[in-house]
Amino acid sequence: MPTVTWSRLGGERRSAVVAAAETEFAAHGFSGSSLNVIARRARVAKGSLFQYFADKRDLYAYITEVGSQRVRSFTEDQIRALDATRPFFDFLTDLLDVWVEYFAEHPRERALHAAASFEVDTDARVSVRAVIHRHYLEVLRPLVHDARVRGDLRPDADTDTLLSLLLMIMPHLALAPYVRGMDPVLGLDELSPEQPALVVRRYVSVLAAAFAPVTPQPVATVGPVTKDKLITTATTGGDQSHG
Repeated sequence: MPTVTWSRLGGERRSAVVAAAETEFAAHGFSGSSLNVIARRARVAKGSLFQYFADKRDLYAYITEVGSQRVRSFTEDQIRALDATRPFFDFLTDLLDVWVEYFAEHPRERALHAAASFEVDTDARVSVRAVIHRHYLEVLRPLVHDARVRGDLRPDADTDTLLSLLLMIMPHLALAPYVRGMDPVLGLDELSPEQPALVVRRYVSVLAAAFAPVTPQPVATVGPVTKDKLITTATTGGDQSHG
């Protein structure tokens, strides 16, 4: 995380470093990025970067935190606007719709998310994914908990599995429309305007089937069994047909 020197840096200089680092990491990930390029774009000496951050990985983690905060702020605003007290799977459908729209309209966030997801350096990938997952879970856990309390989920629903599935589904929806071959089954990379919405509904349908309460099926009723009916059944053997 940033040093004390970074906290004392002027806002304009900090914004320049963040913008340069986001551009470089979004384009090349951690492994392919260059501190020289970041310093040049930010118009600071490369040595100054080491006064602000311990090393390149420290800077990458900070940039991931900054980007994750933006995505989180958007998501929390949408949760309030969409009313999370509605039936959970109806709400989830609308939330995933606006999630897809957000990444369609924000290529920088999409590129940073892709860089974190596809980073080849294992240690770097694990560290930044931990940052991203923390923000995801801090937003999603309360939603799932409240849904269970309201009865929108089965009493025995495995909510950890539901959260794990959402951690896979949400990045997939954000990236697959722009990464050819990432979704060979549902056709998210077909780039047709309606395809993401159709996929969202298929995902939510599967989640609802697995986690929503089972609606009791109406039981067929028969009239009261009378003494005469019992006698008739006994004498005819229950066979009402005649030759």
